[in-house]
Amino acid sequence: MARMAADPRSLFPGKFFISTVLDALDTKTTMSGAMARRYLQRAAMAGIIIGVLYAANFAMIAAFDAVTIGGTTLVTLGRVAGALTFGWALVFIYYTKSELLTSNMMIVTIGAYYKRTRWREAMRILGLCYLGNALGGLLVALLLRFSTILAGRPTELMIAASDRKLAFLTEGAAGWGDLLVRAILCNLLINISMLLVYNGLIKDDLTRSLAMIVAVFLFAFLGLEHSVANTVLFLIVGLRDGIEVGLALANLGIALVGNFIGGGLLIGLYYAYVNDDARYLREQPPVGPS
Repeated sequence: MARMAADPRSLFPGKFFISTVLDALDTKTTMSGAMARRYLQRAAMAGIIIGVLYAANFAMIAAFDAVTIGGTTLVTLGRVAGALTFGWALVFIYYTKSELLTSNMMIVTIGAYYKRTRWREAMRILGLCYLGNALGGLLVALLLRFSTILAGRPTELMIAASDRKLAFLTEGAAGWGDLLVRAILCNLLINISMLLVYNGLIKDDLTRSLAMIVAVFLFAFLGLEHSVANTVLFLIVGLRDGIEVGLALANLGIALVGNFIGGGLLIGLYYAYVNDDARYLREQPPVGPS
Protein backbone atom coordinates (compact mmCIF):
# COMPACT_ATOMS: atom_id res chain seq x y z
CA MET A 1 0.00 0.00 0.00
CA ALA A 2 1.36 3.40 -0.96
CA ARG A 3 2.35 5.65 1.87
CA MET A 4 0.40 8.91 2.01
CA ALA A 5 2.43 12.12 1.86
CA ALA A 6 2.41 14.34 4.93
CA ASP A 7 0.29 17.45 4.85
CA PRO A 8 2.61 20.33 3.83
CA ARG A 9 0.89 22.53 6.42
CA SER A 10 2.37 20.35 9.18
CA LEU A 11 5.79 20.25 7.53
CA PHE A 12 5.98 23.98 6.83
CA PRO A 13 4.03 25.66 9.66
CA GLY A 14 5.76 28.98 9.11
CA LYS A 15 4.21 29.71 5.73
CA PHE A 16 1.83 32.26 7.27
CA PHE A 17 4.81 34.00 8.85
CA ILE A 18 6.60 34.13 5.49
CA SER A 19 3.50 35.44 3.75
CA THR A 20 3.01 38.17 6.37
CA VAL A 21 6.65 39.24 6.12
CA LEU A 22 6.53 39.39 2.31
CA ASP A 23 3.39 41.54 2.45
CA ALA A 24 5.17 43.87 4.88
CA LEU A 25 8.16 43.98 2.53
CA ASP A 26 5.95 45.06 -0.39
CA THR A 27 4.76 48.04 1.68
CA LYS A 28 8.32 48.98 2.67
CA THR A 29 9.54 48.68 -0.92
CA THR A 30 6.83 51.01 -2.19
CA MET A 31 7.30 53.54 0.60
CA SER A 32 11.11 53.64 0.35
CA GLY A 33 10.78 54.31 -3.37
CA ALA A 34 7.84 56.47 -4.38
CA MET A 35 7.24 57.74 -0.83
CA ALA A 36 10.80 57.98 0.46
CA ARG A 37 10.16 61.13 2.52
CA ARG A 38 7.30 59.52 4.41
CA TYR A 39 9.38 56.37 4.88
CA LEU A 40 12.16 58.48 6.42
CA GLN A 41 9.61 60.07 8.74
CA ARG A 42 8.38 56.68 9.90
CA ALA A 43 11.97 55.58 10.48
CA ALA A 44 12.71 58.82 12.33
CA MET A 45 9.82 58.15 14.70
CA ALA A 46 11.42 54.82 15.62
CA GLY A 47 14.63 56.69 16.42
CA ILE A 48 12.71 59.17 18.56
CA ILE A 49 11.01 56.36 20.48
CA ILE A 50 14.30 54.58 21.09
CA GLY A 51 15.97 57.84 22.16
CA VAL A 52 13.30 58.79 24.70
CA LEU A 53 12.92 55.32 26.22
CA TYR A 54 16.67 54.61 26.24
CA ALA A 55 17.19 57.87 28.14
CA ALA A 56 14.39 56.82 30.51
CA ASN A 57 16.26 53.57 31.09
CA PHE A 58 19.28 55.47 32.45
CA ALA A 59 17.09 57.84 34.45
CA MET A 60 15.42 54.83 36.07
CA ILE A 61 18.78 53.26 36.97
CA ALA A 62 19.93 56.57 38.45
CA ALA A 63 16.78 56.87 40.57
CA PHE A 64 17.28 53.44 42.17
CA ASP A 65 21.02 54.02 42.51
CA ALA A 66 20.21 57.03 44.70
CA VAL A 67 18.44 54.79 47.24
CA THR A 68 20.73 53.17 49.80
CA ILE A 69 19.66 50.30 52.08
CA GLY A 70 22.13 48.75 54.46
CA GLY A 71 25.03 50.53 52.80
CA THR A 72 24.14 49.16 49.35
CA THR A 73 22.34 50.99 46.58
CA LEU A 74 19.44 49.48 44.65
CA VAL A 75 21.24 49.88 41.33
CA THR A 76 20.59 46.26 40.30
CA LEU A 77 16.84 46.75 40.77
CA GLY A 78 17.26 49.94 38.80
CA ARG A 79 18.78 48.01 35.92
CA VAL A 80 15.76 45.70 35.97
CA ALA A 81 13.30 48.60 36.08
CA GLY A 82 15.20 50.49 33.39
CA ALA A 83 15.34 47.50 31.06
CA LEU A 84 11.60 46.91 31.53
CA THR A 85 10.93 50.55 30.71
CA PHE A 86 13.08 50.36 27.59
CA GLY A 87 11.32 47.10 26.71
CA TRP A 88 8.28 49.09 25.63
CA ALA A 89 10.26 50.72 22.80
CA LEU A 90 9.63 47.86 20.36
CA VAL A 91 5.93 47.81 21.28
CA PHE A 92 5.63 51.54 20.59
CA ILE A 93 7.50 51.16 17.29
CA TYR A 94 5.35 48.23 16.15
CA TYR A 95 1.98 49.78 16.99
CA THR A 96 2.86 53.21 15.58
CA LYS A 97 3.90 51.51 12.33
CA SER A 98 7.35 53.06 12.60
CA GLU A 99 10.36 51.62 10.81
CA LEU A 100 13.25 50.03 12.74
CA LEU A 101 16.44 48.93 11.00
CA THR A 102 17.06 45.77 12.98
CA SER A 103 13.68 44.11 12.37
CA ASN A 104 13.84 45.16 8.72
CA MET A 105 17.07 43.16 8.39
CA MET A 106 15.02 40.00 8.83
CA ILE A 107 12.29 41.17 6.46
CA VAL A 108 14.52 42.10 3.52
CA THR A 109 16.54 38.87 3.85
CA ILE A 110 13.39 36.78 3.60
CA GLY A 111 12.30 38.89 0.64
CA ALA A 112 15.64 38.40 -1.11
CA TYR A 113 15.49 34.63 -0.53
CA TYR A 114 12.06 34.41 -2.15
CA LYS A 115 13.13 36.85 -4.90
CA ARG A 116 10.46 39.35 -3.87
CA THR A 117 13.19 41.99 -3.82
CA ARG A 118 16.70 42.42 -5.15
CA TRP A 119 19.59 43.12 -2.82
CA ARG A 120 19.99 46.60 -4.30
CA GLU A 121 16.42 47.42 -3.27
CA ALA A 122 16.94 45.72 0.07
CA MET A 123 20.00 47.86 0.81
CA ARG A 124 18.04 50.99 -0.13
CA ILE A 125 15.35 50.06 2.38
CA LEU A 126 17.91 49.39 5.11
CA GLY A 127 19.96 52.50 4.28
CA LEU A 128 16.97 54.84 4.35
CA CYS A 129 15.70 53.18 7.51
CA TYR A 130 19.01 53.62 9.32
CA LEU A 131 19.24 57.24 8.17
CA GLY A 132 15.74 57.92 9.48
CA ASN A 133 16.46 56.14 12.78
CA ALA A 134 19.62 58.23 13.21
CA LEU A 135 17.81 61.49 12.39
CA GLY A 136 15.15 60.72 14.97
CA GLY A 137 17.84 59.95 17.51
CA LEU A 138 19.63 63.18 16.62
CA LEU A 139 16.46 65.16 17.30
CA VAL A 140 16.15 63.60 20.75
CA ALA A 141 19.86 64.26 21.41
CA LEU A 142 19.45 67.92 20.45
CA LEU A 143 16.41 68.33 22.69
CA LEU A 144 18.17 66.70 25.64
CA ARG A 145 21.27 68.82 25.04
CA PHE A 146 19.29 71.92 25.96
CA SER A 147 17.43 70.32 28.84
CA THR A 148 18.24 69.31 32.42
CA ILE A 149 16.22 66.09 32.18
CA LEU A 150 19.38 63.95 32.28
CA ALA A 151 21.44 66.26 34.50
CA GLY A 152 23.58 64.59 37.13
CA ARG A 153 23.66 60.84 37.61
CA PRO A 154 21.74 59.84 34.43
CA THR A 155 24.30 61.66 32.29
CA GLU A 156 27.14 59.98 34.20
CA LEU A 157 25.58 56.57 33.56
CA MET A 158 25.15 57.28 29.84
CA ILE A 159 28.76 58.40 29.52
CA ALA A 160 29.91 55.27 31.37
CA ALA A 161 27.80 53.08 29.06
CA SER A 162 29.23 54.84 26.01
CA ASP A 163 32.78 54.37 27.33
CA ARG A 164 32.16 50.64 27.84
CA LYS A 165 30.93 50.27 24.28
CA LEU A 166 33.92 52.14 22.87
CA ALA A 167 36.33 50.11 25.04
CA PHE A 168 35.55 46.99 22.97
CA LEU A 169 37.50 48.58 20.12
CA THR A 170 40.63 49.08 22.25
CA GLU A 171 40.83 45.47 23.48
CA GLY A 172 42.03 43.90 20.25
CA ALA A 173 40.45 40.86 18.64
CA ALA A 174 38.86 39.68 21.90
CA GLY A 175 37.00 42.96 22.32
CA TRP A 176 35.89 43.07 18.70
CA GLY A 177 34.67 39.48 18.96
CA ASP A 178 32.82 40.22 22.19
CA LEU A 179 31.10 43.19 20.53
CA LEU A 180 30.15 41.08 17.50
CA VAL A 181 28.67 38.28 19.62
CA ARG A 182 26.65 40.77 21.68
CA ALA A 183 25.31 42.32 18.47
CA ILE A 184 24.38 38.93 17.03
CA LEU A 185 22.50 37.88 20.17
CA CYS A 186 20.78 41.26 20.40
CA ASN A 187 19.08 41.07 17.02
CA LEU A 188 18.47 37.35 17.39
CA LEU A 189 16.27 38.21 20.38
CA ILE A 190 14.59 41.15 18.64
CA ASN A 191 13.63 39.11 15.61
CA ILE A 192 12.53 36.05 17.56
CA SER A 193 9.97 38.36 19.13
CA MET A 194 8.97 39.67 15.70
CA LEU A 195 8.65 36.08 14.50
CA LEU A 196 6.13 35.51 17.30
CA VAL A 197 4.29 38.70 16.36
CA TYR A 198 4.10 37.85 12.64
CA ASN A 199 3.42 34.11 12.72
CA GLY A 200 -0.34 34.34 13.29
CA LEU A 201 -0.36 31.99 16.29
CA ILE A 202 -0.58 34.78 18.89
CA LYS A 203 -4.04 36.29 18.63
CA ASP A 204 -4.04 38.97 21.34
CA ASP A 205 -2.15 42.23 21.61
CA LEU A 206 -1.10 41.65 25.23
CA THR A 207 0.91 38.53 24.42
CA ARG A 208 2.45 40.19 21.35
CA SER A 209 3.48 43.12 23.52
CA LEU A 210 4.95 40.85 26.19
CA ALA A 211 7.04 39.03 23.56
CA MET A 212 8.52 42.32 22.39
CA ILE A 213 9.05 43.66 25.91
CA VAL A 214 10.91 40.53 27.04
CA ALA A 215 13.19 40.58 23.98
CA VAL A 216 14.23 44.21 24.53
CA PHE A 217 14.46 43.71 28.31
CA LEU A 218 16.94 40.88 27.81
CA PHE A 219 19.14 42.80 25.41
CA ALA A 220 19.17 45.88 27.65
CA PHE A 221 19.76 43.98 30.91
CA LEU A 222 22.46 41.73 29.44
CA GLY A 223 24.28 44.64 27.82
CA LEU A 224 23.88 43.43 24.24
CA GLU A 225 24.66 45.69 21.28
CA HIS A 226 21.90 47.25 19.18
CA SER A 227 23.16 49.42 16.32
CA VAL A 228 20.31 51.95 16.47
CA ALA A 229 20.32 52.25 20.27
CA ASN A 230 24.10 52.71 20.17
CA THR A 231 23.73 55.39 17.49
CA VAL A 232 21.28 57.31 19.66
CA LEU A 233 23.44 56.89 22.78
CA PHE A 234 26.55 58.15 20.99
CA LEU A 235 24.62 61.16 19.66
CA ILE A 236 23.29 62.07 23.11
CA VAL A 237 26.68 61.66 24.79
CA GLY A 238 28.58 63.27 21.93
CA LEU A 239 26.49 66.44 21.97
CA ARG A 240 26.73 66.75 25.77
CA ASP A 241 30.26 65.56 26.55
CA GLY A 242 32.06 64.83 23.29
CA ILE A 243 32.99 61.39 21.96
CA GLU A 244 35.76 59.65 20.02
CA VAL A 245 34.11 59.60 16.61
CA GLY A 246 36.40 56.97 15.08
CA LEU A 247 35.76 54.46 17.86
CA ALA A 248 32.02 55.20 17.76
CA LEU A 249 31.87 54.56 14.00
CA ALA A 250 33.85 51.33 14.42
CA ASN A 251 31.46 50.17 17.13
CA LEU A 252 28.48 50.90 14.89
CA GLY A 253 30.08 49.11 11.94
CA ILE A 254 30.60 45.91 13.93
CA ALA A 255 27.19 46.21 15.59
CA LEU A 256 25.52 46.53 12.18
CA VAL A 257 27.27 43.39 10.91
CA GLY A 258 26.40 41.45 14.06
CA ASN A 259 22.80 42.63 14.01
CA PHE A 260 22.48 41.51 10.39
CA ILE A 261 23.90 38.09 11.22
CA GLY A 262 21.57 37.69 14.19
CA GLY A 263 18.38 39.00 12.59
CA GLY A 264 18.98 38.70 8.86
CA LEU A 265 20.75 35.33 8.69
CA LEU A 266 20.02 33.36 11.87
CA ILE A 267 16.33 34.30 11.84
CA GLY A 268 15.44 35.62 8.36
CA LEU A 269 17.45 33.27 6.14
CA TYR A 270 16.94 30.30 8.45
CA TYR A 271 13.15 30.58 8.58
CA ALA A 272 12.94 31.42 4.88
CA TYR A 273 14.75 28.15 4.09
CA VAL A 274 12.97 25.84 6.54
CA ASN A 275 9.57 27.08 5.31
CA ASP A 276 10.40 26.85 1.59
CA ASP A 277 8.06 24.11 0.35
CA ALA A 278 8.79 24.54 -3.37
CA ARG A 279 11.37 21.75 -3.63
CA TYR A 280 9.29 19.39 -1.49
CA LEU A 281 6.20 19.90 -3.63
CA ARG A 282 8.17 19.39 -6.86
CA GLU A 283 9.44 16.03 -5.60
CA GLN A 284 5.99 14.70 -4.69
CA PRO A 285 4.39 12.19 -7.10
CA PRO A 286 1.48 13.58 -9.12
CA VAL A 287 -1.96 13.16 -7.58
CA GLY A 288 -4.45 11.21 -9.67
CA PRO A 289 -5.24 7.74 -11.00
CA SER A 290 -2.19 5.61 -11.71
